[in-house]
Amino acid sequence: MTGPNGPDGPDDPGAPDGQPDVDRLLAAMGPRLRAARTRDGRSLGEVCRATGLAPSTLSRMENGRRKPTLEALLLLAREYRLPLDELAGTAPARPAPPRRTDPGPAKTVLPLTHYVGGLHAHKHVLPAATAPPPRPRPSSHPGHEWLCVLSGRLRLALGDRELLLTAGEATEFDTRTPHAVTNAAPDRPVEYLVLFGPQGERLRTRD
Repeated sequence: MTGPNGPDGPDDPGAPDGQPDVDRLLAAMGPRLRAARTRDGRSLGEVCRATGLAPSTLSRMENGRRKPTLEALLLLAREYRLPLDELAGTAPARPAPPRRTDPGPAKTVLPLTHYVGGLHAHKHVLPAATAPPPRPRPSSHPGHEWLCVLSGRLRLALGDRELLLTAGEATEFDTRTPHAVTNAAPDRPVEYLVLFGPQGERLRTRD
């Protein structure tokens, strides 16, 4: 017997609860997948070669003409270095980031590798400060870091020691030791390279 709202209305026992939410998630999946690839700076062919997905399959998923399988989402989440729920659009809303209290410019970090495991590299630029910067709060975490100054002067607090590094100088340390960096030359930026091994990987030198 048809209910007062018709066979497709809310009284229809065959309509699954939450189906409109699922439909909305699926409708937004294509643009989300395309945006993740664009943010990662990858072409369709590059992602397909890395994941084993067919270009036509990924193209149809990004255009909303094909629903992605769980296997495809897992492969893409790993390739884009994103949590699966964030890629699928089911992650809870993130709290707004804390507002900066200092008026100075922020540090710039430029990834130099597509990190999936092992050593990865970044270039860091600390801007010149108009006032003496406050002493940064040291942090510690598992891993091993190699640091090389390209230009400017960098102050590295390492445990109870403090090092002043200039252009061309490098150092390495266990990141379980509390460490922090600041620009030691307030009249100019400091640029430096960081190679980091999250599992304690180190550079291997050859003669």
